[in-house]
Amino acid sequence: MSAVTTDQLIKPHGGELVDRTGERPDDVESLETVTLSPRELADLDMLASGALSPLTGFMSSADYERVVDDMRLASGLPWALPVCLAVANDPSGDRIALADESGRPLAVLEVEEIYSYDKEREAERCFRTTDDAHPGVARLYGQPDRYVAGAVTVFERQEPSFPELHKDPRDTRTVFAERGWKRVVGFQTRNPIHRAHEYLTKCALETVDGLLIHPLVGETKSDDVPATTRVKAYDVLINGYYPQDRVVVSAFPAAMRYAGPREAIWHAICRKNYGCSHFIVGRDHAGVGDYYGTYDAQLIFDEFEPHELDIEPMFFEHSFWCKVCGQMATPKTCPHSGDDHVFLSGTKVRELLSQGELPPAEFSRPEVAEVLIEAYRSN
Repeated sequence: MSAVTTDQLIKPHGGELVDRTGERPDDVESLETVTLSPRELADLDMLASGALSPLTGFMSSADYERVVDDMRLASGLPWALPVCLAVANDPSGDRIALADESGRPLAVLEVEEIYSYDKEREAERCFRTTDDAHPGVARLYGQPDRYVAGAVTVFERQEPSFPELHKDPRDTRTVFAERGWKRVVGFQTRNPIHRAHEYLTKCALETVDGLLIHPLVGETKSDDVPATTRVKAYDVLINGYYPQDRVVVSAFPAAMRYAGPREAIWHAICRKNYGCSHFIVGRDHAGVGDYYGTYDAQLIFDEFEPHELDIEPMFFEHSFWCKVCGQMATPKTCPHSGDDHVFLSGTKVRELLSQGELPPAEFSRPEVAEVLIEAYRSN
């Protein structure tokens, strides 16, 4: 991409897009091997592509401690969540191979440091709870007790879950530049897009050049809607209800951490690397259970100086269909009472879908609901 084209878009976090891909070393088979979990594999792939710029590998103790304490790297650059590699045994050499669950080597890590960490402290600071019923805390408690730090060189990328939607940060930036976009809003989702999500993405799209719908396709909870089903739902919705020349749909390979407010910051920084200048933050972003307040993921942005993150958050309240207004609205724009609002809980929606019934059209587009019903029937 030319310098002129690059200048049109927001700079990556830290100024440069990291590329940690490289050649396969001749001696990789002789190296001590660490097998990565699905979440660590997702992190490794994002390190390779620059999605986690400016990180070049798994975090040092200096970066880790500062991130846990005050959401900054050792350099002072904002960063909200640890990106660490836990190991059961301290590596004996200065290089280790990183492998997937089948034992296939994907990368080499230059061992710079091995250190202990306090799991309860990380849980309390990053997840705001030490309750092991929280899926992120449970994963943290279940992993080994030491972290190994160092730069990675990835010589074999994983096969993407959805090749047709796979775009690295360099790819999305190229697409945005080709379309002449400068201001791009990113939308993170791990759920199907219902009318409420459609409303807020379209409100955001009114103020920018383009929209990146960026569904997370890494590891999620077992009761979340599977990525395959969600992608089908996005497809029918985008084709029917969005202007094709103003929307890009691409898969976000991250695993969910369910860290609520901190994950909202982390998601925003990642989307900055993909070329987004703005990022939508709705109610209970990346939340789970009742561990976080409804709008805590918006309030946490106040802990940074204005424009310090560079990417600008766009905050939205809960939206609904108002029968009196005859349109989608939020408490900011609708004066009517809750009795006039069409709102269904996730539990009620799942119940309707499992019975083969369409939710009200005011809640979900019929085409989206049909995709979800078909998925429920096949389970």
